[in-house]
Amino acid sequence: MKGSLLYEGKAKQVYRVEGEAEQLILSYKNDATAFNGKKKDQFNGKGRLNNLISANVFAYLHQHDVRSHFIKTLNDTEQLVEKTTIIPLEVVVRNVAAGSIVKRLGLEEKQPFDSPLIELFYKNDDLNDPLINDEHAYLLADVTEEELNVLKRMTLTVNTQLRSLFADVNLQLVDFKLEFGRRQDGSLVLSDEISPDTCRLWDRETGEKMDKDVFRQGLGDLVDVYEVILQRLEEKAHA
Repeated sequence: MKGSLLYEGKAKQVYRVEGEAEQLILSYKNDATAFNGKKKDQFNGKGRLNNLISANVFAYLHQHDVRSHFIKTLNDTEQLVEKTTIIPLEVVVRNVAAGSIVKRLGLEEKQPFDSPLIELFYKNDDLNDPLINDEHAYLLADVTEEELNVLKRMTLTVNTQLRSLFADVNLQLVDFKLEFGRRQDGSLVLSDEISPDTCRLWDRETGEKMDKDVFRQGLGDLVDVYEVILQRLEEKAHA
């Protein structure tokens, strides 16, 4: 079933599927990177955790009518997905001030926003994924104004659903990054992954950081933290 390697990124490998031109296999790696690849390490078991957490999240979103490329989990580190043409944008939603926006705008960390903020970043490693505006997106990412509006509406819907999901497992969704792809028919769907690598999550009781900031800031054992998130999500799914 698993064909040749198509692409390798910082956290995943993408494989063709033999006999299925419109499907791919995502294989999650144990690598962790931060600051656009400037900080790197490996953590045994991280690939399994990101794969299973992301699968749980996509399954939840499917139940709430949010389309994505996810089809099914194949094993501990791999999932089967629909092949899409990735749009070179990172769509970031911020519910609370944290991370780069604190430094850029001089905000106080943990300052809540009255309504979610959406930011666009151009996916280009050579340029360190710069912050861009809508007009830049039309120019660089080959999206129309209508498509970008669709992406923003989908993003806000995902934010509403994920805030509810994570609140149910005693986590606050601070911010997160989404990526989208085009199907063959031109429709837009969620792609990539949704995991603690791409979300900021804080424990609602203790305020403890439960995401990749643990690695970025040297706050503890990344695998232990991700394991807690997976356990909470699986307990909710089977409740």
